[in-house]
Parts: sequence; structure tokens; C-alpha cells
Amino acid sequence: MNKYPLSALLLAALLTACSPPSQQAEPASPTNEAAMQLDPAELARWQQLASNVTISRDKWGIAHIYGKTDADTVFGTLYAQAEDDFNRVETNYINAMGRLAEAEGEAEIFRDLRMKLFIDPAAMQAQYRESPEWLQTLMNAFADGLNYYLYTHPEVTPRVIDRFEPWMALAFSEGSIGGDIERVNLRTLQSFYGDGTLVAQTEAVSDGEPRGSNGFAIAPSNTENGDALLWINPHTSFFFRSELHMVSEEGLNAYGAVTWGQFFIYQGFNENAGWMHTSSRADAIDEYLETILQKDDGYYYLFGDEERKLQETSIRLAYKNGNEMAEKEFTVYHSHHGPIIREQDGKWVSIKLMQEPIKALIQSYTRTKAQNHEQFYASMELQTNSSNNTVYADSDGNIAYYHGNFVPVRDTSFDWNSPLDGSNPATEWRGLHTVDEIIHLVNPQNGWIQNTNNWPFTAAGEFSPRAEEYPPYMANNSENPRGVHAVRVLQDRTDFTVDRLIEAAYEPTLTAFEDLIPKLLLTTAVDNQGDQPVSIQSDTLEYINLLRGWDYKYSLESTATTLAVYWGQALMNEVSADAAAADINIYEYMANNASSAEKLRTLRSAAEQLETDFGDWQVPWGDVNRYQRLNGDIVQDFDDNAASLPVAFASSRWGSLASFGSRTYPGTKKMYGTSGNSFVAAVEFGDKITAKAITVGGLNNDPDSPHFDDQAEMYTKGEFRDVLFYKEDIEANLEREYTPGN
Repeated sequence: MNKYPLSALLLAALLTACSPPSQQAEPASPTNEAAMQLDPAELARWQQLASNVTISRDKWGIAHIYGKTDADTVFGTLYAQAEDDFNRVETNYINAMGRLAEAEGEAEIFRDLRMKLFIDPAAMQAQYRESPEWLQTLMNAFADGLNYYLYTHPEVTPRVIDRFEPWMALAFSEGSIGGDIERVNLRTLQSFYGDGTLVAQTEAVSDGEPRGSNGFAIAPSNTENGDALLWINPHTSFFFRSELHMVSEEGLNAYGAVTWGQFFIYQGFNENAGWMHTSSRADAIDEYLETILQKDDGYYYLFGDEERKLQETSIRLAYKNGNEMAEKEFTVYHSHHGPIIREQDGKWVSIKLMQEPIKALIQSYTRTKAQNHEQFYASMELQTNSSNNTVYADSDGNIAYYHGNFVPVRDTSFDWNSPLDGSNPATEWRGLHTVDEIIHLVNPQNGWIQNTNNWPFTAAGEFSPRAEEYPPYMANNSENPRGVHAVRVLQDRTDFTVDRLIEAAYEPTLTAFEDLIPKLLLTTAVDNQGDQPVSIQSDTLEYINLLRGWDYKYSLESTATTLAVYWGQALMNEVSADAAAADINIYEYMANNASSAEKLRTLRSAAEQLETDFGDWQVPWGDVNRYQRLNGDIVQDFDDNAASLPVAFASSRWGSLASFGSRTYPGTKKMYGTSGNSFVAAVEFGDKITAKAITVGGLNNDPDSPHFDDQAEMYTKGEFRDVLFYKEDIEANLEREYTPGN
């Protein structure tokens, strides 16, 4: 039974709170020429919007944007974001619209093609016109805020987009670090649609850090003050989101992390409710093997007893070629399942995923105004948060967890982890599971909820959902070392406060090694071929003895942490292919399936690597694991000779709840972090909001700004600052206050 029905009155209440002023703003002009030859009436409209907005920057440079209407606040929010990092704002939309090659050259042409398979500007413009009037007003304000920023900052030269249009907001309606579209492999896409000429794609070297997040919710029964608590801990690329505060006289009062260029708080809280998204493995995407027939008039595919014609579309993509622009044309194909993305065993593969940009944008925005669980649940029933789990808490004392949000109903006799037979109608989706049907928890008896991108079956200890009660496609992932760690720090406690929640979330045990190292100590020494027992080399005994005496906790001074991390990574690299081939969890394989020779050999190579790089295999962890930000570039270059800061917390790969994904880079021996803890907050929902937060580095991308790195040292030490949520606190810590353009 649906305990929280989505009534027309409830959704109307949420949308009414977002209602537009009596006169809707006109859509921005679609031409760059118009941006250069500005219509005086348009400038007057921008200036009127700006006059309704106040931006208050506190001592950390955090923007608190106040507007008369929600649209005013959106206008000010985009203006403030552009002030802090216009490059990231523009780059997100260049990516979202498939125009990166226009800025970076032919190497990005297939990344653009991937986006264009799903994002058609003409279709997005049509959907903009079909959007509710209140949403159009917000999209207008989004474009106006960015265009007014460019007008008032003529020294800023956009790489591609010199004129933002309202419909563009629909191309980027969900704030995850990796969207559903990025599941399409670029190399196989190029192999299918390319002309045989190899395009050297830009591929970032992975740091191996598990992307995702941690979210904890604590019920009043488990807190010292009798108030619910929420832990907001996204693990993203550094500087991926800004931190800001949106307030309007129409009921908007939301604080938290905003993905650059979006006009909604993605992970955060208002005065009565908070939400944290973690990456979900609930299956929301499927691939289909299409049986293709070539005829005189084009390509057909089989579906049941039918021969259906593939939709054939021509896509033209511009790309930078030296100082000029060039163009390539692609003919692409779609079945009713979705775009064709590769060939496999003589079949063409299509991909099916959620494509509801209007509903997705409505859900992303309206949840920020939900004041209780019933209203938040109403936004969930839009079912367009396709890549995330949600951890929730509110001032009524409710805590909740939803594992995914967009989950198609499927025939469980098929393996939905592999491509399906596209010709078989039985493999079609059968609508969506309702929110009550997906894996979820509301107010479990234990009084806490956790998710670390792991399976949901330990989310609330013994009160967790049961796997046998749900179809397997709802939770394809397994437990991870962070999940084990999270349960340990949350269970059997009733004294949580904001500070104690922070302390628990930074507990330094690296739980992955609690299984790996004892198995290393028990291993039988064998030679590198693994066929004859031999004595363990004396230096290898020294390595083992260091790990034998370790308590599995990271610290700046710990040499065992360094050796363990180098060994763990070397072993993971060596056996990952075998683990994948055997379909065994990588941690289980490393502990139980890796051979003695592999364990010892990788331990020796790890110690030898440390000795080569640092002159000694016993190196304090803080000497190796470093934070460095030298400039505002999206992709940083690192330098061992430049200033950097030591970081104690480690990769979430090893069970560290506080995540710092680091690796070496060309020309470096030290490891530099580029992902992990980004915006982090602990929130208490009492009579008033009490919250503490920290943002990696600082909020401004300009090295000359005082807010470029003003939080860096606190961040590396796990020290938090008070969140300034109320007007009197902001005014007491005010750095400057202004209207956009002033």
C-alpha cells in the first residue's frame, strides 16, 4: 500500500511555491549576434531582475542569494556561480550539448557524438516550449543570469557559448558526476560510427578511486539533543560543485552543493528537510542486441513478427582544427529502444535509458522546497532521479532511504546484466516500479541509515531490506569496505551530535586491510612460479612485520599505511582481470583467491617502488599523500617541488569513509588527490538548523582570490566551519554585499 500518495493537491502545493511572477520573461534571443548587439529592452529586463537580487558573500566567499521570487534567486545564483568559475559553468554545458570538440579539437568528436545521440537542440527547444510556465520562468532566469554576467564582464571570453538560452537547462537536468549517457563506451562508439581513421580520444588516466558518496541519517532516538541528523558526503572530482545558499520570498531557502551551471541545490538541506544522493546500482539502463536486415531503402531490425525500419539521422559536428573550424557528418541509427552504440557478434547494440528532461528538472528543483517527508516523497514520485540513491532526514524526526528512483519493471527470467535479445517482445520494459516498490526504508527501528554506494541490505543493520524480497536487478552491486565501516561507526550509539557525527565519519580504520593483511600473514611462501616452497626473503619479512604490527588506521606519521596502500594497489592491479573473469568481488579475490606468490611479489614490488622514489621503503603517509592546487584549471598539473599539504585520510577503495583519491602523475613521486571528499556537511534539524561544513580548497577558481585555497588546510585536517544559514549570522560574518552587475 502506498503510504504517501502523490495527491494533486500536494504536487500543486510544491509547484505553486515555484509559481512565476505575473509577467513571464521572454526567452533569450538565440543568436550570438544579438548578444553583441543587445536589445535595450532585454538589458532593461536584466537590470530589473538584478535589482530584485542581493548577493551576500560571507567570510568564506560563499554566496547567499536573496531574491523576491524564485526566478530572481535563480538569476542571482547563476550570476554568482559565473563569478566564481565561469569556465566550469560553460564547460558543463559544452559537454552536455555535445560541443566540446569546438573548444578542444577533433579528439573530442566522439564524446560529442555520444551526447548528440541523446541531446537534440531542436527537441530540447520544443520541450522548453511545452514546459510548465513556472519552469520556463526559471529557465529564462537561468539564461538571463549567465548572459548578464557576460554582459557585465566583457573581459571574459567564452570558449564556445557566448549566448546561453533557456532550453539549455534541460540538457543538464541532473547533477550526478557521471550521467547515464556516459555509460556508452567511446572507443566502441568510434569503431561503429568512425570511418576507419583513428581519432586519438582524450582519455583521463583514472585514479582508480570509486566514484560515489556516503550518506548517513540518524534518528532523534540516537542523538543527544533528540533531533535528526544528516551526513552529506559526496565523493566527486575536486571542485566539481560550488557551495551556496538560495533564498526567495516564495519559500525557497536551500543550502548545499550545486553542480556548476545548475539552478538547484543537488545535495543539501532547507530549514526542515535534507537530502543526500549516493551513486546507485539499481538497474536503470539496458542494452539490446538488434538483428539487422539491410534493404534497398535502408536498415531494418526484427521485433517479434515485424521488420521495423531503423530511424536514420544525420548529425553534423563542428570541431576546432588549428585556428579554424571544420565539420564532420555522421549518419546514426535508432531503434525504438534507443540509439545504436556498437556492434557485438554480428548484432547491432542499442541502449535504453531514462530521457525525461522536463520531469527530471522539476524533480531536481521541487525537492529543494519540500518541507517534510510527504512533500519530498511527492517529488520522488516523478521517478526521474535515475542514477542515485537518496538518504533523507527532516525536522519531524523522519529518516529515510530510497535505493534508486527510476527502476523499470522487467521479466526476471532474463539476465538484465547482459544485452537482451531486442527482437523478443518479452524483454521490453513494463512500466516503472512505484516508489513503494523500489528498495526503501522509512524510520527503521535501529535509528540509523547508511549508504556508501554499496548494496542496500546493510543500510540499517538487522532492519535492512531483504534481498529475497526484491528482483535482482534492483541491487546489482555488493557490499564494499566503506559499508562495513559505516555500520561499525553508526551502530549501538545514542549520543550523536553534529561533532560526534563528523568524528564517526572520519574514523581512520582502513577496513579492507582487516581481511587482506591476516591472509598475507598466513600465506605459504613460494617462488615466483608458485610451484616450490621457498624461504621468505629477509627484507620481505621486514615488510610483513611492519604490517603485522599495524592497527589498520591511517595517520600522517604511519609508514605502515603507506606500505599497505602501495601493496594493496599493486595486488589489485595484478589480479583485477582474473577477478573480473571469474566474476568474483575484487576484495574477496585479493584475500582468498590471489596466490601466495602474487601477494608476496606485489608486496616486494610496492616496497621497492617506495625505496626507488623516496630512498626508503618506510615513508610516512603524510609525506606521500598530498593536496595541491596551483591554478584554476579543471585538469591540474602537479609538481613535487611546489607547495602542497599532507593528507591523512585515504582512498575509499580501502574502506576510508573520508575519501581522498590520490595517485602519482607524470613527473611526480608523491600522490596527489583529485577526487573524494568535496563539499561535506553535518546537519542537525532542531528548532533551528545547526550545521557544519567544509569544501575542498576554496570556492573561487582565481589563484589571486582570497577564497582560492582558504579552506585547504582545514580540509586536509578534517576540520569543519559553522554553516551560516540565518541572516543574522551571515551579516555578522559578511565580506561584501551587492546586486548583480554592481
